[in-house]
Amino acid sequence: MKREELTASRRDVLGKKVRFLRRKGLTPANVYGTNIESIPLQIETSLLERLIASVGRNALITLRIDGKRKVAMIRDIDRDALTDVLLHVDFFQVEMTHKVKVEVPLVFVGESPVEKVSRLMLLHNISALHVEAFPSDLPKNIEVDISQLAEANQSIHVRDILVGDNVEVLTELSELVVQVMESRIDAEAEEVKPEEVEAEEEVGPQVEAESE
Repeated sequence: MKREELTASRRDVLGKKVRFLRRKGLTPANVYGTNIESIPLQIETSLLERLIASVGRNALITLRIDGKRKVAMIRDIDRDALTDVLLHVDFFQVEMTHKVKVEVPLVFVGESPVEKVSRLMLLHNISALHVEAFPSDLPKNIEVDISQLAEANQSIHVRDILVGDNVEVLTELSELVVQVMESRIDAEAEEVKPEEVEAEEEVGPQVEAESE
């Protein structure tokens, strides 16, 4: 499968002055790796946004820096919390013969019967797995089938998730991924028995007589 290619150039502007780059439509970035010195880069923001939307974090890409090609993956994306403007991106240069450790996002698939029952709800505990694999074996995401969850207290743990044979899961296998919970509001409503409500209505409000 052909890898996406992104063109970048070395960056001389550092520190707080990088804001001037953003005004020109350029995003500051860095590429680093094991035993590799970090290289400051600048990349056209429009091209970078397109790449992020297309491949995500764990896909291998070809990073072309001043004519030289490096195999890398997106390691970190920094955005403005209010405007969502892209501020900075870190790339990790990989060696195809060395395993890497990354966070792979979980994608929940299927429809759980619980979603049609008002008194039940799905509680999601984690959204990604920490895994280790060779770069070529890394999945873009990992699917979790929730269609089997139908009753209260049913759950899926990390050990229940299927991953590729060449992928090692580093997240604790006993960790909870998703669980069916009973809605607290509905549970409290059921604790009030109908006969108790009727009894209160028959007695009516109690008013203490005022002393003269």
